[in-house]
Amino acid sequence: MRDHPVLHMDGQSIFKLSGRLDVNSCGNLWKTIFDRLSPDCQNIQLDVSQLTYCDMSGISLFLAIQSFARKNKQPFEIVGLSSEMSRLFTRFSNEPAISPSPEKTVRTNIAEKTGRFTYFFILDFLQSLMAHIAFVGELFASFFQAIRHPSQVRWKDVWLVAEKSGVNALPIVSLIGFLMGLILAFQSVVPMSKFGAEIFVADLIGLSMIRELGPLMTAIVLAGRTGSAFAAELGAMKVNEEIDALTTMGLDPINFLVVVRVMAAVLVTPLLTIYSDVISVIGGAIPLVSMGYPIVTYYNGVVKAVDYLDLLSGLYKSVFFGLLVASSGCMCGLQTRTGAGAVGESTTRAVVNSIVLIVLCDGLFSVMFYYLGI
Repeated sequence: MRDHPVLHMDGQSIFKLSGRLDVNSCGNLWKTIFDRLSPDCQNIQLDVSQLTYCDMSGISLFLAIQSFARKNKQPFEIVGLSSEMSRLFTRFSNEPAISPSPEKTVRTNIAEKTGRFTYFFILDFLQSLMAHIAFVGELFASFFQAIRHPSQVRWKDVWLVAEKSGVNALPIVSLIGFLMGLILAFQSVVPMSKFGAEIFVADLIGLSMIRELGPLMTAIVLAGRTGSAFAAELGAMKVNEEIDALTTMGLDPINFLVVVRVMAAVLVTPLLTIYSDVISVIGGAIPLVSMGYPIVTYYNGVVKAVDYLDLLSGLYKSVFFGLLVASSGCMCGLQTRTGAGAVGESTTRAVVNSIVLIVLCDGLFSVMFYYLGI
């Protein structure tokens, strides 16, 4: 049975406590004491020498009485504090009894807010970019080691990750590729039909999808599907301290976890890009066929407009896109912090970073191909 506290009152402002003062018994005692307190008291004294136990709820009661006395400018004294109770009470009683009024916030105009947001956004982006470059450099060093010692690579895991990232992604890649080709052809054939140039839709679909939109949309789909999966897997391992366990056993997480995922992504991204190109070209044929053009005419138009350089340029970009998606997902996964929402934050950051880097990389390739005449 609990030893409930007993309150003895000598006069109006002297309180003596004995027994056990904890969270279960402090509520009623709190109400009783403050019903007895009055701003007219000459002196408030609290005798706790006979308390057998006191937790933070009791310390809170002492602080509340002290705050009442300070507010009414009354002398306050506590008698019989043990060393532990004295340490806790001293630690928290140094804070002011009455919370100071909040400082007036300085209003800022929209231009200043925009400038601050832009500054911190650019600063955060540059820091993330530098961290990504350093991570890719470390990743290339691990790649060279894997090339020198192929037997150290866990090839079974590479094929398993390639299956999850490539084969299992075929339905969503098929849907996106087919709809992109169909919508682009439909939106183009309507205005072109006014000038009798419907047949040039084949050239438009072939060049835009195979050279540009096919690799770009495939990479964005992989960023939302594969990159987020990599970040979630490694983030969960980081939160569960499995990454630390690998390091303790002498295994490098980059070689053991990241290399296999990046190799798988670099392998499957060009294959998915080719598949997306074919599906998008098939989708683009539907509006022309529905207008009475034979499928052979559409096929000849695509073959005439697209050469091997267009196909290779798209595949070349897809290799870098796969590297960016996988490295960004793995880096954000390894940077996961502790907490309930840490894995979700890492996954979101991986997808956002991947898409931004993909768009920037695609822009750089477009400028480079322009000056090279490709």
